[in-house]
Amino acid sequence: MARYFIEVTYMGARFSGFQVQENALTVQSEIDRAISLLMRETVETTGSSRTDAGVHARQNFLHFDTGKELHPQFMYKMNAILPPDVAVKGVYAVADDLHSRFAAIGRAYEYTLYSFKDPFMRDRGYYYPYTISMELLQEAAAAVMEYTDFSTFSKRNTQVKTYNCAIKESYWEQEEGRLVYHVSANRFLRGMVRGLVGTMLRVGRGKLTMAEFRAAVESRDCTQADFAVPGHGLCLMQVMYAEGVLGKNIGR
Repeated sequence: MARYFIEVTYMGARFSGFQVQENALTVQSEIDRAISLLMRETVETTGSSRTDAGVHARQNFLHFDTGKELHPQFMYKMNAILPPDVAVKGVYAVADDLHSRFAAIGRAYEYTLYSFKDPFMRDRGYYYPYTISMELLQEAAAAVMEYTDFSTFSKRNTQVKTYNCAIKESYWEQEEGRLVYHVSANRFLRGMVRGLVGTMLRVGRGKLTMAEFRAAVESRDCTQADFAVPGHGLCLMQVMYAEGVLGKNIGR
């Protein structure tokens, strides 16, 4: 048996999330279906990062094992089978024990808002036509860097052993009429980015002071966070691995 990583990108609007679910259309179920058709055997992948319903990904990874040789046009064939909103960007032969989720050393996300009605942004950002203080948003984003325990921003019904995350980047940026939150860390909790965004927006609108924002973080109580921002504004931008782990993209 050989192990392969596949690099994928997708628009999540049509899907009930990334992970395979019973009686639901998901990104992973479409990928598993395509690989199984191409390999002519049942293949079940393991994903590096689970995204919620509506969430997009510029880059995500899965791994799978097979005893068969890959088709020389594996990536081309996969993209011919997959629906238009999912694409394979790369295929990598890796060590037999390399796990797409546990080997990842970091992930980066963006959350996009736009303040003027734009039909082309409908499924790619959160329409938020309110006055927001960039100064307060940046102050809140910088404060996030000071913490390691993000229990406040983890949705319930999660089975993680620790709520600690090492934040590497946290800042807001205005670009081409959009407001984008950039955040990267070694790991993220379920709902964490949306919880951070929703709560920081309350700071930016003057509905929450910085002292209250810090108190919410330090409370370790998820009822103190605002998770109400929609999934379609969120995009997984990058899944990071140690240099040299993936090697050459054999799909090209």
